[in-house]
Amino acid sequence: MHLTHQCGPLHDLPDSPETYDAVLAGIVEQALERITPEGNLEHPDCLDDVGDTSLGITSLLALAWQRGKDPRLPEAVGRSLAFHLRERVYVDDNPGYPNLKCRNSRLPYARYTLAAGAHPIGDWPSTVWALLQAVNLLDAADGLVEDAQRAELLQVARGYWNWLTEATFFNPQEAGNQAIGCVVGGLMLARQLPPGEGEPVRSRALALYADEIRAHRVRDRGALLPPEHGGAYDNNYGPISLSFLAQAHRVSGEEVFAEDGDALARYIDARLTGGGFDNGGPRYSEQHSAFESVLGLRYFGHRIGSDLGRYRGDSRWSRHAVKADGGVDGHFAWMLVWQIQDPTRWHREPSRAPARHHLRAGTVSVAFDDRMTPSVVEAGGTYYLPAAVNRRHGFGPVTDGFLLCRPMGEVRVRDVSAGGLRAKLVTKPVVGRDHVLRHVRSLYVTDGASLWTTVAVERLAGTPYLLAGLPYAEDDGDRVRRTAEGAVASAGSLRLTHPDAQGAEYFDARADLTQEQAAFALAADPRGYGDPDEGWRHLVGSTALEAGPVPDAPDDLHVFAVRYGSREPFAVSVERGERGLTVRTAAFTAVLGDLAGDAHGEPELTLRD
Repeated sequence: MHLTHQCGPLHDLPDSPETYDAVLAGIVEQALERITPEGNLEHPDCLDDVGDTSLGITSLLALAWQRGKDPRLPEAVGRSLAFHLRERVYVDDNPGYPNLKCRNSRLPYARYTLAAGAHPIGDWPSTVWALLQAVNLLDAADGLVEDAQRAELLQVARGYWNWLTEATFFNPQEAGNQAIGCVVGGLMLARQLPPGEGEPVRSRALALYADEIRAHRVRDRGALLPPEHGGAYDNNYGPISLSFLAQAHRVSGEEVFAEDGDALARYIDARLTGGGFDNGGPRYSEQHSAFESVLGLRYFGHRIGSDLGRYRGDSRWSRHAVKADGGVDGHFAWMLVWQIQDPTRWHREPSRAPARHHLRAGTVSVAFDDRMTPSVVEAGGTYYLPAAVNRRHGFGPVTDGFLLCRPMGEVRVRDVSAGGLRAKLVTKPVVGRDHVLRHVRSLYVTDGASLWTTVAVERLAGTPYLLAGLPYAEDDGDRVRRTAEGAVASAGSLRLTHPDAQGAEYFDARADLTQEQAAFALAADPRGYGDPDEGWRHLVGSTALEAGPVPDAPDDLHVFAVRYGSREPFAVSVERGERGLTVRTAAFTAVLGDLAGDAHGEPELTLRD
């Protein structure tokens, strides 16, 4: 089976002006064929996330008219705008909506679903989306929209803003992408108003960003990130937040949006594999967005000098939202407008700067979590997730069923490179069931084709092994395919095990099941409401690679050595000398300095090919 939402890298999509004109031309033809006598441009199958979608297509028609002056479009724009103003602007409170601070305000808002009380919880983001569609149309209105209709739309947009910021609690879903989108709507609305009226809106938008978003950032992997559905980063919504930060910087020039966008971009760069696969999030751990993320990944990828466009997007939504029949939907149409307007080009080369939470060269990458345990290992086109044993998840030594990877003190990191090699040494203090403090030293070395992982720890009782990952997925052209194996070799023994027990608490990689599906099965709430990351933490056991110790290691150590990317046997020698622990393979020699480290306690590492 293939992962549903992770397809081709977004930077592989052509983005020339001619390509975008062709995309708009296709939308125009669909819209002119679909538009009803009343002016409705909604897809017939659109039942939820509907309140802004007709207006979204109207804004795309306005952009197409700006670029090509198609004489068919002014009438369609006027008729469809009239439909939205007449049929999709609500002022009566939606029964059951729980987030009002002021009842019967008569301020306009958009509905997530049209029926009164049917699903009111989505009205706040739907109103943000309608505001963004409206300000885009206002930007394109000159010479296209009649003055009276434009004035009415501007008044509705002001009402949307007031409903979002006065009549309701701000950001009730704790969704960073929605909140930043609302700020962008305010900044763009302010530009449409006379200076005396626009400046208070701009100031309010900037204050909301500072007080309600920035002040509540969540730390993960050394970065401060906008909170997303109760967590720090979501694979679907995180890059969307990046797009909103890009637009906020483009329209306001405020440096705070550039700074926070750079931080989020570097975070994404560190956690994203070279092949564009990633996993994890509090809303959708495996679902990837597509056209909604192009602006942010392109804009900030250029700023930080890295190929963020390797992010594998959902090809079904590569240009715009679509329904099951492939028909265009106006949801999130502003993201297509903005990426067409933004002249930034993709940066296509990886960053060469070392990053604490990432190691990458060629087709090999390792992303590290907040505790400097690998969250994804990529080699030979295969992706390995942390395996689970007795409820503990990670990569590391296991003795008596106890995984030693949770740090009990400061985790130290050293990055070095030599010739065509790049390496990272992670030194982590851990405590086992015997309450003895040990130091797990994990050395990761890559030549861009294979990854050698050598792990040394003070000698353990029993028959220890290295938990070396869960082979989960592999590249298959513009798709990612599930797998249960990978090209791996060990200098000691190596076995691939699968859980004997049955049930949702055990993940067998051979099953026709994705990580996200398994995570939601363990979550407290269903997909779309539950937290898959929280659910996955309940996993008891999984498919796992288990590597035995290297023979002839120093007597006081257990050493494990694994190579990812090839099944060919390999040898490693480990010797203690005056300079520290020397690890030799046919590809490299590394010397891990004394545990005490340098004058500042930092680990010492030398490497040569």
